[in-house]
Formats: sequence, C-alpha cells, structure tokens
Amino acid sequence: MKSFAVIRADSTIKVHTTLLDLRRYGRMVFSGPPKSISPDYADEILGKVMKCPLRNKCYAAALVSLNTNPGVAIGKLTKIHPPAHVVIVSSQHEVFEELGRNINILPEFSHRDNEML
Repeated sequence: MKSFAVIRADSTIKVHTTLLDLRRYGRMVFSGPPKSISPDYADEILGKVMKCPLRNKCYAAALVSLNTNPGVAIGKLTKIHPPAHVVIVSSQHEVFEELGRNINILPEFSHRDNEML
C-alpha cells in the first residue's frame, strides 16, 4: 500500500538527515525522489491529519512517496527517532488524494535550498 511521509523541521539539514534516516535505519522504500514543499503547506497537512491546532510552525519541509505500508512506517518511526517531525499520510486521510495529485508537480528536495553557504 502506498503512503506519504511529510517531514517538517526547523532547517533543511534536519529534513535531509531525516530522509537519510528513513532509508538507512527505517529501511523505508521511497517510490520516487523527495519533493520540496512549503513550510506552510506542511503545517496545513499536519493540521488536517492531526485535526488539532499546531503548537509550532516549521521552517523547512519535504514530501516523499513511500512503498512502505503506513502501519509499518509508523512502527519504524517510533524506533529510529529522526531529528525532524514526520507525519505518515495514508489513504484513510482526506489529504491523501491531494498529495497524490500534487507530488508530480513539486520540485525535487535539495538540502541546500535556503541554506547559507
């Protein structure tokens, strides 16, 4: 079953590290390259999934399509403790179809976006 992971953090470096952790330690299979999303959109997705107001805004975010079952992905997340907030979106969430339509038009994630050199 396909699912999505929305990664939210206070820097693109933490988002990048989390993406690496999902593959390396969580052994999650990405079905495509990670995509950049705006922090506001990531916060909006989280609000729709959690159905409660957010305590903190994020400053960097990414979206990745997973070939990992949503329940398995959530179980693996609890064991790896990534440095960013990760939300698994399954077909049971109302925002799932929207993400499926938008993922192909989003730009690929680069951890150097918005970072000072």
